Formats: sequence, structure tokens, C-alpha cells
Amino acid sequence: MDAITATDLPPRDDAELTVEANPADEANPADEANPTAAPRDLGLGQKTAEGLSTMTPVARQTEAGDRDLGDVALRLEGLTKKFGSHRAVDHVSYTVRQGSFSGIVGPNGAGKTTTLMMIAGLLKPTSGTVHVGNVDVWRNPRDAYRRIGTLPDRLRMFDQLTGAQYLGYVGTLRGLDKHQVEHRTESLLDTFELRGSANRLVVDYSAGMRKKLALASTMIHSPEVLILDEPFETIDPVSAGVLIDVLIDYADKGGTVVLSSHSMDLVQRMCDHVAVIVKGSVIAEGTVDEVRGDITLEERFRHIVRGPAQPEGLDWLEISFG
Repeated sequence: MDAITATDLPPRDDAELTVEANPADEANPADEANPTAAPRDLGLGQKTAEGLSTMTPVARQTEAGDRDLGDVALRLEGLTKKFGSHRAVDHVSYTVRQGSFSGIVGPNGAGKTTTLMMIAGLLKPTSGTVHVGNVDVWRNPRDAYRRIGTLPDRLRMFDQLTGAQYLGYVGTLRGLDKHQVEHRTESLLDTFELRGSANRLVVDYSAGMRKKLALASTMIHSPEVLILDEPFETIDPVSAGVLIDVLIDYADKGGTVVLSSHSMDLVQRMCDHVAVIVKGSVIAEGTVDEVRGDITLEERFRHIVRGPAQPEGLDWLEISFG
């Protein structure tokens, strides 16, 4: 793939929020004591909600059916990892096609991070195989690493480098020549909106800026597959919007994204494929529509993980406002 370049967002139609007095609104008792007070518009909350519902979100959205998917880009077969007697991942198998967004979801401790680390070549499986295209990640790691970009959770960065220096350092480690490093660093700084902070030390970056820089560094060698562990955790909506736009453009160019997230709404909007992992096993997998059925993905996820709602709750607290 060519170096990543910025793509202009579609034009926005900003919704105008107008408030009109509603004579049918009930009077506030406090206003009766003050006849000169202007009548309250109790319809304001409803009108505000209506206005907000028409606003264009920061991140572009794409439906799974709108994506053109290619051949199989990632294939897991019987992937298993044991730590002593504990089986963290238990015979996980599924495929992801080129140009796809695949989401891995599950409760804390379900085995998501362990699975992603084995896919990325960072943790050797006890058994099973991972193929990126036709390359076996664990039989041909050098070839596989050139095809994979990895963003681990809580990535440690060389924070005494500037942002530009950090990208240059990673590009050099990835085997790029000097011209490629310089060209792609400049392109990534613009695409991720880090140009104004290029000469600041990474230690002074905010959480959102660090995430953008980290993702930029995973893309500098133009990988075929991105493995992202909680890429939107602890960052603001604007930074998240930038990351989403870049990932959508990456997939449009033929890249494949595999990510974990606790945001069911984000997975539901971005992903065309999802796998639900519980206690190390895939218990639901397929297109988002196949997994969620006729309810939201969040509702389906809660039902799969927790089963029917428990009626007991915290009734024993016996707290009352009197």
C-alpha cells in the first residue's frame, strides 16, 4: 500500500437549534410569586434533544454492507494458550477478510488481549495456528511482522523523543530507508493532526495525542493487518474521531483491522464482523447483524455473557428518601 494520506471529511450541515415559547407549558409556582418573571419554556429539554439528534457526529459511519471485502486476510485455527493449568484461550477459530473491521468483544479477563497478542506474534500459542494471508505467523515470523501493525494496550513509548523523532525511530526499526521514513513521517503527522506538536517531547503529550502517535507508528511500514487492543480507551471524542477516520481510509485502501473494545456502540457502527469471547472461547461469531439479531449489540452481549436478568439486585439495602 502507498503511504497514508489525509482524506477530506464530507461537508457538515450544522443543525440550528431554535427555542419558541410554548403557552401551553405549565407555570412554575415560583413565577406566580414574581409576576414580572418571564414564563419558563419547559419544552426546551425536548427541543434540545431533538436538535442534538440531528447533529453530525464527529466520526464518519459506515455500514458493513457498504464495504467491499477481499480474500481471507487473517485465519485463526484452534488457537489455544495455557498458563499452567489455566486455559486463557481455548481453541479459537475464525477468519477475517481483507478490507474488514473485525471486533473482538468480551468481559474483562475473557482472553481478548491474549488472543490479540498471539495474532500479532507477541505471545506464542500453546497450540493452533495464525495465518496472515498465506503466511504462518509462528513459522515465518520475520515475513509476518512486515505484514502486521500492532497497538498493544498500555503501549510504552520512548517519551524523551519528540513526536517526529519517535515516528522516525519506529520507521527505521521497521527497515524503511531514509527517504521513506521522512516522507511517511510527514504524511502521518498531517493525517493524525500532530503537525503542531511534532517537535514536542512525547512525555508532554496528552493521552489522546499519545494514542494518535502510537497508531501512526503502527502504520508507518504500511502493514496489511492492524491489531489494535482497546485503541479508543481513555481518549476524547475528537481524538477518537481522527482515529476512526484514519482507520476507515486504511480499510478503504485494502487494509484489515482487528480490534478489541468495550464500546458496543463503536463496534456496532464500525465493524462488519464481530467475535464474542467468554472464558477463552468464542461463543458467538459472524457479521454484526448475525450476532446481534433484532436487538442492539450491547443488549445481545449482556444476554450472552450474563444470561437472563437477575431479579434480586440490591433490595437488601433498604434505603429510602422517606
